[in-house]
Amino acid sequence: MPVSRGPAPDLSHSHHVARWSFSSPLAPLPEGADIPQLSLSDRKLELLVVDDDLPVLKACCEVAAGMGFAVHAANTSEQAREVIRIHAIDVVLMDLRMPGGGLSLLEDVRRVRPRTSVVIMTAFATVSSAVEAMRMGATDYLTKPFAMDELTSVLERAGQRRTFEIEGQRVQGSLRAQAGFGNLVGRSPEMEKLYRIISKVATANHPVLILGESGSGKETVARAIHASGPLATRGFHVLECGQLAPAVLESELFGFTRGAYTGFDRSQVPLLASPEGGTVFLDGISEMPLELQARLMRVLQDRQITPPGAPQAMPLTARVLAGSSRDLAALVAQGQFRKDLYYRLNVVSLRIPALRERREDIPLLLEYFLVRMRRERATTYRFSPEAMEILTSYDWPGNVRELESAIERACALSSGPVLYMGDLPTQMHQKMSTDTAAALTRVDERPSQPSVPAADRPSNPIVSIAELEREAILHTIRQLHGDKLMAAKLLGIGKTTLYRKLKEYGISDI
Repeated sequence: MPVSRGPAPDLSHSHHVARWSFSSPLAPLPEGADIPQLSLSDRKLELLVVDDDLPVLKACCEVAAGMGFAVHAANTSEQAREVIRIHAIDVVLMDLRMPGGGLSLLEDVRRVRPRTSVVIMTAFATVSSAVEAMRMGATDYLTKPFAMDELTSVLERAGQRRTFEIEGQRVQGSLRAQAGFGNLVGRSPEMEKLYRIISKVATANHPVLILGESGSGKETVARAIHASGPLATRGFHVLECGQLAPAVLESELFGFTRGAYTGFDRSQVPLLASPEGGTVFLDGISEMPLELQARLMRVLQDRQITPPGAPQAMPLTARVLAGSSRDLAALVAQGQFRKDLYYRLNVVSLRIPALRERREDIPLLLEYFLVRMRRERATTYRFSPEAMEILTSYDWPGNVRELESAIERACALSSGPVLYMGDLPTQMHQKMSTDTAAALTRVDERPSQPSVPAADRPSNPIVSIAELEREAILHTIRQLHGDKLMAAKLLGIGKTTLYRKLKEYGISDI
């Protein structure tokens, strides 16, 4: 049914800008007509209808509300600009021929809300105005008078376009915040840089050298490169060069044929020439024997392999990624790693930042691992403030692997959903003890305790064990800001014992 101009309804109740709630449509769809419903996840898309023809304005708002939009209405350009400024509008349906509006309003919409879908409608359609509107960012065009099914079709397209864009942004944000590529977690500048490089090298086929400290996630990065590239559906193989015996490593990489050596009664296809292709990650490449380095260099250069005993060469089908926690350039200078292989592998090198270099990512990593533990143990774990403080200040020499292990240990030892300092590994207790001891050695500047002149102090004051115990308990509680449960854990005494001691000291509010 065409939308036509008619008597203007009374809009005095809406003042200048209204969020419409309608009782009955001005121009209803034919009986039995089907209005498409937008499928939205966590919120309605917000739509702004802009038209100085009030019957058309209300009819369009009615149809849009029936489709599931959260509808705003404006009958002047000034109202439209105010709505755009205040609300996160997803779709704009606007008349092109309005005083103070038109292309200038479209330009303002694109400037303030660049991701908003804009649908132009006008009764004075010309090719030039349509082209100009599209050039300025309009996504669709309606010519008045238009039928209701035309309107619903255009709004549905605009809504779906915006929905897809929102979902894409949400997925991208989720990847960056939680698992940027594969299971990588972090939003620090160092990790963002790493993500960008991974996205570029993932689609190529040349070798990549992945450098980083032990436990920093070299294999995770290698898996991310594999999963983000064209080989994602094929095999991913990890060879620990420092843990496999040289003969085993040689057989896995280069294969052999039956009868190649005495006692070899079967053949083995080399991983580098596997029919399915895929990716081979050589972790700890610095530990590969020099003679195997020479063979690997030859394979990468010639792009083919000749297994021992084979009558002919086989093509290199796998992509090679290599990882090292040692400085390969220094090893080359020392003659412990082949220079030609180093340059062949170092086409692109990635350096994974140590965890201490991206402390802002530690809370994200903690939450990532806690979510996994919640699924495994059906318990909603969380860290106490003191535990969180030490976790974020600890240097993590073992990097992400050490952090993961610490969380697993804490969850295993915890007696409840709250993870305290006492649940963390011993090395963190030692750090806490060191920090506490350093704090306790500082002068306590309490005015109620005047300093004693040095000449009047005994050189070797004798203090009773009971007094030492009292001071240890009180200082520990002060350092933990009154957390008596944590103090009891750190002191190695029961909670009941701690409260009994405090009662003996006549202290109830510390």
